[in-house]
Amino acid sequence: MAGDTLYEVVVTIMKHYLKVLFILVFGFIANAGVAMDAVAENLLEPQKVIEDASSQLKLRMQDPGFTKDFRKITEFVNSVIYPRADFDLISALVLGKLWKDASVSEKESFKKEFQTLLIRTYSRAFVEFKEWSVRFLPVNADEDARKVMVKTEILQPGLQPIAVNYRMLFNKGEWKVYDILIEGVSLVTNYRTSFKNEVERTGSLQEVIDQLAKRNTEALSSKNKS
Repeated sequence: MAGDTLYEVVVTIMKHYLKVLFILVFGFIANAGVAMDAVAENLLEPQKVIEDASSQLKLRMQDPGFTKDFRKITEFVNSVIYPRADFDLISALVLGKLWKDASVSEKESFKKEFQTLLIRTYSRAFVEFKEWSVRFLPVNADEDARKVMVKTEILQPGLQPIAVNYRMLFNKGEWKVYDILIEGVSLVTNYRTSFKNEVERTGSLQEVIDQLAKRNTEALSSKNKS
């Protein structure tokens, strides 16, 4: 198989998952208008994490030239997403058993490159942003009070709602996302399978990380030249 295998797999996953996720996190305020303040007052703390991220993006969207600079987009999206996502936990869950055997250096490198991949793909969705709205559903409490599933539906005129749910963890005084389920399918689980297969193919986690780093660098350089 070609060296592009991992990149092609993750991009295929992300095209569906992150585009929908992007709309979920950032799209719902586009149509909310004056009702947003009232809605925000009724949201629980985990839901407010998502609402707050949306509010930040709404302000940034007012700059018509913003979407023309991909580096600025990625930097901004990263600044909004990073504080609200537990990338340490996400990375560990994505690698699964591979995380236990990875060196400290490999863990740090993987987390860095995987975060870059997520933010980069997420930022591409930003450029294609359309007006959608989102409905928060009642939150079901977990047996573990530190965990919660924030359930939402993406609403589109004339189409069936899309179920998008966040798994969130309360740690060190903050609620953070560690997985997203779209129509019941877990982003973490999909990535775990993809990376596991790629490590088996190459025989080395470091090789997979190096491929990912190369693709991230090339993609960002290409976008900045366009």
